[in-house]
Amino acid sequence: MNVALPPDAPPSSLFLPCAAGVEALLADEVARLLPGAAAQTQRGGVMVRGGPREAMALNLGSRLAQRVLWQVADAPYRSEDDLYALARSPRWPDWITPTQTLKVDVTAQRAPLKSLNFAALRIKDGVCDAMRDALGARPSVDTRRPDLPLLLHLAPEHATLYVDTSGEALFKRGWREDQGEAPLKETLAAAMLAAAGWQGREADGPLLDPVCGSGTIAIEAAQIACGIAPGSLRRFAFERLGPFRDAG
Repeated sequence: MNVALPPDAPPSSLFLPCAAGVEALLADEVARLLPGAAAQTQRGGVMVRGGPREAMALNLGSRLAQRVLWQVADAPYRSEDDLYALARSPRWPDWITPTQTLKVDVTAQRAPLKSLNFAALRIKDGVCDAMRDALGARPSVDTRRPDLPLLLHLAPEHATLYVDTSGEALFKRGWREDQGEAPLKETLAAAMLAAAGWQGREADGPLLDPVCGSGTIAIEAAQIACGIAPGSLRRFAFERLGPFRDAG
């Protein structure tokens, strides 16, 4: 994957959500992928400071994270108008062009708003209006494969807006063709291996999966033993975003 990065791309807060109980294991993984980075364990994930190179490394190498989210704005809020103002604050022309597309997803924890769909609409309006004011044109919405996937998280009094640099969830490694019946997610299989301390070393001994169905645990283990990055067979949303685009 050849992506030339702007030398002055600023660092930001990167949030890596994960399954409950996996936070400490993910923090250890982040420390291995980004030596020297100060990863902070939070409920439901890990926060770390980084720029485009760090986001790329985490997308390519993390087996435990569900996504890599780049924080672009956060502020207290009371109404949808506050969310609109939040969405207008980032420099969106640095991320996409008016010919590209976007999508807004919303998660909430005891949010006081009546409609999360309307919250998503106001975020979309803010981004599009900011783009029109800056460049005279606005991007379109694509709900299937947007160039700019956005995630708005609403706490009771605070809103945080992220760019989802992963696109599709990271458990989609790119190798699975036959889904089978209720296959185990690759991120969960990797968490089971991490919790067991199995790293593919000779000292770890052979791996036995007595309930092997679609082979997810065995395949994850084989990739670990062979040093194959989990994201090496797939594409990512960041490949279509400005901070990762060829600086020319």
